[in-house]
Amino acid sequence: MNQVATKKEGALATNIFEADADKGTQNISQEDLALPFLKVLGQLSPEVNKTHGKYVEGAEPGKIINTVTNELYDSINVVPVFYKRQYVEWQDRGTSTGAPVAIHEADSDIVSTTTRDKSYKDRLPNGNYLENTANHFVILMGDSPTTALISMKATQLKISRKWNSMMMGIKMQGKNGLFTPPTYSHIYNLKTVQMSNDKGTWFGWDVSKVGPVTDKSVYDIAKNFAERVGKGEIQAKHGTEETSSTTPY
Repeated sequence: MNQVATKKEGALATNIFEADADKGTQNISQEDLALPFLKVLGQLSPEVNKTHGKYVEGAEPGKIINTVTNELYDSINVVPVFYKRQYVEWQDRGTSTGAPVAIHEADSDIVSTTTRDKSYKDRLPNGNYLENTANHFVILMGDSPTTALISMKATQLKISRKWNSMMMGIKMQGKNGLFTPPTYSHIYNLKTVQMSNDKGTWFGWDVSKVGPVTDKSVYDIAKNFAERVGKGEIQAKHGTEETSSTTPY
């Protein structure tokens, strides 16, 4: 009597996938990928507006959202891998194409050509305005660590400076004395807190150190990502400017 092999239901064995690793991705470059932004939702964010096309179920002010997967978080653990500050040039809402007009490097002298308007925006002679933007490229921790970007501007720039100071302040003892380890040597927790000034109330970032990275694979992913960003292979692609001129952040 012939024995008939029965096929098991469910996923194929991992080693089958591993044998064909990276197949099908040969023509996918960074230009074809969307680097997720991790951003804090506010009262005016379309994701919290149930009548908006970008509404995300469960979204509410103070939540953190992954702009690619639409996952929502109360707090996140990240490994910072690269920092870059830029001046992002925008047109006013209503006239904008939904993308920045240009992105200027931090050492650009374009800021010297601006004047501060009544809405506290730095206006260029052409009528556009600049946003001083601190970009933190990170690894978002989880079951499957992923690359992402956190951009801070306006009132959040002081949070960015605090975070940078925390990274620079870490010292470790090596064979040649104290040294500053790479930023991707430590994990940080980011959550949101309510902030306010004379123009209103909003949610902003709060950063605290968790501890050193203990997983070698995570460290390797972070190091590789840092090197690619440093070489210019990965760029911050800012999306639609959603904050209004009266939003304090």
